Amino acid sequence: MIAGMALAMTTVMAQDNPYIVKTKGVKKEKTEAHQHSTDEAEPTDFMGKNFRYYSMCDWKEGMRFMVVPDKYDLLVNTFHDAVTKKEVGNGTLRHRIMVYQGYSMLSNGRVHINFTCEDDGKSYYYEQPFGTFEEYCYTKSGVPTLAYLGDVDKARELLMNQPLLTRTQKFRVDTQYDGDGYREITVAKNMLVTVKAIGVGTRAFPVKIIVEDENGHQFYQNVAMSRTNSGLREDGFYDASQYSFAGSFEFLGANMTVSSNVREYLNKIVHTKYIATMSSMGSGKVRDVKVPRFTGFIIDEITPVRNSKYYTLTMRETDSRRVYYKDVVFNEDDIAGGASGPREDFFGYLFGLGEGEARNTSKESRAAIREGRVIADMTKEEVELALGEPFKKTFDAEGGEVWLYTRSNDVILDVWFDEKGYVTQAKARKASDEPVKNANKNKRSAKSRGGKSSNTKTQTKPLTPLETMHSE
Repeated sequence: MIAGMALAMTTVMAQDNPYIVKTKGVKKEKTEAHQHSTDEAEPTDFMGKNFRYYSMCDWKEGMRFMVVPDKYDLLVNTFHDAVTKKEVGNGTLRHRIMVYQGYSMLSNGRVHINFTCEDDGKSYYYEQPFGTFEEYCYTKSGVPTLAYLGDVDKARELLMNQPLLTRTQKFRVDTQYDGDGYREITVAKNMLVTVKAIGVGTRAFPVKIIVEDENGHQFYQNVAMSRTNSGLREDGFYDASQYSFAGSFEFLGANMTVSSNVREYLNKIVHTKYIATMSSMGSGKVRDVKVPRFTGFIIDEITPVRNSKYYTLTMRETDSRRVYYKDVVFNEDDIAGGASGPREDFFGYLFGLGEGEARNTSKESRAAIREGRVIADMTKEEVELALGEPFKKTFDAEGGEVWLYTRSNDVILDVWFDEKGYVTQAKARKASDEPVKNANKNKRSAKSRGGKSSNTKTQTKPLTPLETMHSE
């Protein structure tokens, strides 16, 4: 209740503070638009060039901070009035700007971190909890409640009206006109947005960036920039990647140099129609690996390859979340080597949109399809997905349908189907041998009779994936 009363007492003052910004529909923006300097906004070194970390040992007089207490801070005071020596409630000082004035060592060994307040002109101090100034200033403790305004001002200078891409899906929308209430929302990753306002967030994540999408919807993220007085250790800063600038936003770089029809594939789910070679991180190294057919991916990034018509797809496998990379073209005529080049380089040939027909198959059949083999009770469609088109479709002496596949090393694979189109048997033979008889001709499959096939456990040993599935 005390915290609530302290919060209510400061809301009127906060309304006129240009560092307090809200998403559209809650409060009109009062921040001044700053001209963006395109010379400095290089995404590769943006943070290092523009947002230096200052430990307290490096603070200079005149550095500006804002008092942004959280709920706990409203009950535990941070500052003393320099004249009366009495504690001042953080609720009273909420959203006031404190200007650093150095430190002083008292005769009793205490250390005071000194400030003047821009809003009331008074002097305040924070009493250091332990040790000498030199011992304390190198810690990550800093001064509680203070959000560094240097980061906010620099972000305004560089980012106002800047177009960005979203890098996470979790953002917030303000729900209170005078308070800090919000609700979390989910947006599309790699969405094009524009920075509309920048203000103060929290002590740990002091830069509140409000962006707007192409439909006029606004949302925000509180992010850490330099970590100055944030209380975040460097490892903790990167662990909280959603709340770092790079974890939330990306400059319009490689992804935006592609045409709009190519960008439409960002965040789409696709599946491989054929076995393909891709790159993936494993054991600390990027290696080339064979990816089975019907592997599902979410496309996270599309990056042009310099001096070529290729694009690098950065994709997450939908099941394992493992990251893969594949260079593709979106126009079949752009394949390196022309008509004789690898067809799997063409996006439209290798990938199908969505989960594909795999979602209608059983787990066992899907696994077999990915490995290029046939198991009992597969449908004709599933066999085609696993092996491609047969080179011949025929019937045995008893009228049973048989599909023939050419395998490597002069081997033929015979696949039998029952009258309802389900696999009853698959056997390999030498091309010079006569076709074997269907030993399971009189056994109806599990799917056709609604039960478990008696031949399920007596399948021939798994067959290795075809190296050349069909001639198309």
